Amino acid sequence: MLDVIDLAGLGSGDPTAVRRVAAELGRACREVGFFYIRNHGVPEALLWGIFDRSAAFFSAPRAIKDEFGIKKSPHNRGYVGIATESLNLAQADLKEAFNIGLDLTDSDPEVIAGKPFRGVNLWPQTADFRETALAYFNAVWRLGLDLHLAIAADLGLPPNFFADKFDRPMATLRLLRYPPRDPGQGDLPGAGEHTDYGSLTILITDDVGGLEVRRRDGEWVKAPSIPGAFVCNIGDCLMRWSNDVYVSTPHRVTSPPGRDRYSVAFFLDPNPDAMIACLPGCEAPGQKPKYPPILAADYLKQRLVATYGTG
Repeated sequence: MLDVIDLAGLGSGDPTAVRRVAAELGRACREVGFFYIRNHGVPEALLWGIFDRSAAFFSAPRAIKDEFGIKKSPHNRGYVGIATESLNLAQADLKEAFNIGLDLTDSDPEVIAGKPFRGVNLWPQTADFRETALAYFNAVWRLGLDLHLAIAADLGLPPNFFADKFDRPMATLRLLRYPPRDPGQGDLPGAGEHTDYGSLTILITDDVGGLEVRRRDGEWVKAPSIPGAFVCNIGDCLMRWSNDVYVSTPHRVTSPPGRDRYSVAFFLDPNPDAMIACLPGCEAPGQKPKYPPILAADYLKQRLVATYGTG
């Protein structure tokens, strides 16, 4: 069972709570890279709402969903059809998704300049979809900032170290549906074995199950849904940033037998111009950092090219 971390007091910056959460989170990030969080401050009604609007969108005919296809956006936004992605490059994933980024207008200076991952969202006409998605996006973004407060404390960094690196992030809210498999088909990859790309992933799932995490000893363990709790994990960007002090752990999703599976993932990547270089204090004494510095936008682009096969 993964650790369950109580975030009570973290959002207010209470020093005792920050120290407690930092210690628990730091241990989980070093040993497994996955953990649950509760008392996170995201309203239960918003959790129900985002699942409801997600299901409403995915129930639309494929032709309607394709009107918002991700190939129409150079900024990783829009609809991803079933069997379009191959996270482990061996077999297509049996899932469909809808990606939502930081909500910018077409008059935003960075959008006009054509900067990477700076584009407008594609919004379907599903009732209350945009309003619910943006409310959820902003609530979980705030939660991600709170968690980085604890990360900074654990790594001995100034409390606001990450603040200016996530104030206009390349965050992606990803709504996901895994269609049911025939029970006679055996295990099929809803999402193949992979690690996440960014700094931190904040995930909520329905009660179907299917998420599995590979421990350091190689054993796969189930990560069941805990009502009202998020499951979080470290991504490759933060692992690199921390010079491998934190671990980004492989995980996978098995397609459910006989029923749909829904989940909502928030991938918190840094601002495009954030420099991902070894964090102070994370290099081993007398040794150079393991990785050269790279802009966050360049790192994310490399990973997306590998997944989608295009730029």
